[in-house]
Amino acid sequence: MAISFKEFPWYIQALVFVALAILLIAAGLYVPGLPVSTARTELQALHDQDTKLNQEVSALQVYERRYAEFQQEMAALNKQIDTLKTIVPETKETDEFMRLIEGAAAASGVQVRRLTAQAVVSRDFHYEMPFQIQIDGPYYAIVDFFARLSRLSRIINVNDLKFDGLGDNKSSYPVRPNTTVSGSCTITTFFTTSAPATPPAGSRTATRPGAAVAR
Repeated sequence: MAISFKEFPWYIQALVFVALAILLIAAGLYVPGLPVSTARTELQALHDQDTKLNQEVSALQVYERRYAEFQQEMAALNKQIDTLKTIVPETKETDEFMRLIEGAAAASGVQVRRLTAQAVVSRDFHYEMPFQIQIDGPYYAIVDFFARLSRLSRIINVNDLKFDGLGDNKSSYPVRPNTTVSGSCTITTFFTTSAPATPPAGSRTATRPGAAVAR
């Protein structure tokens, strides 16, 4: 005799309903073409896409940090280049250099009687630009003048120093009352770019002592 489902105990009926619910859910999740399965597939695709995008964002963040570091390094290098251009400029900048010399002399109380440009000397990686200079003044003013030269922005070498004490009637031009030393030397500065050929070095003496500078 057939037994009606309603005649089964309640807990048996509950188990059957639970089993059917599980089967329906499993079918919806895993049977292709059903709405739940389709939604699950789309959700997994979105999750995979999100994971891929997060990986790309992480990689781009690394490049962003590296780019910021690169910009900082470039700024530091440009600053170093600007500093080096001040120390050893690309061009001669003769007028600016002579202004530096005249400024150091004026600040020290030294008279520049003559400043004569010599021939430019070519080296492997730079050019030397020497000047013959004649100065006079008090002894300690001369010392201060050379100390100021050593602190200028451009590199300056001093060679061939020839100085003598200045006694009475020993100078061929008027000098200040406290002037005790007179002499000459060669001061050399440097630049990096090739300069046009220069004519043989010449000298123009000031029309009045200490007034003009030969270039």
